[in-house]
Amino acid sequence: MSVGTGGRTAVTRALFRIGALRFGKFRLASGKTSSYYLDLRLLPSDVEAYTLSIEAYLSIAREIGEKEFDVVAGVATAGVTISSPLAYLMKKPMVYVRSEEKGHGLQKRVEGAILPRSRVLLIDDLATTGGSLVSAVEALRGEGSVVKEAAVLVDRLEGGRAALSAVGVRLWSFVDVRELVSTLFQERKVTKGDMEAVLEQIGGMAR
Repeated sequence: MSVGTGGRTAVTRALFRIGALRFGKFRLASGKTSSYYLDLRLLPSDVEAYTLSIEAYLSIAREIGEKEFDVVAGVATAGVTISSPLAYLMKKPMVYVRSEEKGHGLQKRVEGAILPRSRVLLIDDLATTGGSLVSAVEALRGEGSVVKEAAVLVDRLEGGRAALSAVGVRLWSFVDVRELVSTLFQERKVTKGDMEAVLEQIGGMAR
């Protein structure tokens, strides 16, 4: 994806500045344990970081092509904080996908009006194993939508891309965690031990 390194570096620095990257031992939504945690729910609380992240998604959406999708869909809850301003700026309708059906009312997973055969750009904050994204794809397709593209700010490089590819969806990410932590190490913002913990997590080597 032809996104400038300057933009990725700016987003990386912003994530570090707001404390979105933490090291330790964490259990993720996927059930996996992790040596680090990315809390992208902090983004809307910082105007500069939030603006940079929206611009990042805009660059992805424009590379996909604005005529290639009709609707922007956010994965609740973190994805909705991105899909809302993105849809507004692109003048596209928006829906969002719950993690599970609500237990009252119409008991829907997909909230909002969506026409059959609508082409959807799926939005979330990050991808790990891809489980929640694949679940959202299935929910949208269950409503008759066409889903072939998904976008995240950070790819954690733990199988999400392959999981989405298996259901016919291409994953776009603005930055991956290998690049993110390598940049921070080069700028002496994280230790070598922190970087190696991340690389071990994804089964990769520094490059």
